Amino acid sequence: MLPNIPDTNYKRVVIIGAGFGGLALAREIAKREDLQVVIIDRNNYHQFQPLFYQVAMAGIEPSSISFPLRKVFQSKKNVHIRITEVHSVNPDRKSVQTDLGEITYDYLVIATGASTNYFGMKEIEQRAIPMKTVSEALALRNRILQNFEDALSANSDDEREGLMSVVVVGGGPTGVELSGTLAEMRSYILPKDYPELDFKSMQIHLLEGA
Repeated sequence: MLPNIPDTNYKRVVIIGAGFGGLALAREIAKREDLQVVIIDRNNYHQFQPLFYQVAMAGIEPSSISFPLRKVFQSKKNVHIRITEVHSVNPDRKSVQTDLGEITYDYLVIATGASTNYFGMKEIEQRAIPMKTVSEALALRNRILQNFEDALSANSDDEREGLMSVVVVGGGPTGVELSGTLAEMRSYILPKDYPELDFKSMQIHLLEGA
């Protein structure tokens, strides 16, 4: 396979990542007709990260916070989008190596965002569910709902309480919003969906290191 990006006399700006930073930059410099803009991302959509917790708590569907990249740039003939993985950057050749092959650049912007930082705590890394993508938010939602289903047939009160309780690590905006949403669900939604469970025993723990 080939990236098949048209050759041009204009300078080529390659942007890796279509998150907030990459998307904002691409929209701004795409206004210049003397630049060719190439956006590389593993997904063909932009994900609105501040609302991941709403997806995780079944408040909204993933489609509500995912926006097609091509629709954003459909009127910009100087913008080219390629959905692929980047494996390496070759500064000497001024190129990036992808699953589609080599893509050269005049200017390179790496806007890949951040991964979950476990601060060296291997046990949390092995057991916890991160929430940096829509798919991870869905995995978290499915896990919590499955725990409630399992709690219905738990053998003991301790096991049932463990399945119903949730530990949120990180007291930033997302952790606080997630914990608050869980508390509201515990009071108003979950007792209606699972009338056989006593949600007074559901514990929500918010842990913050600072």
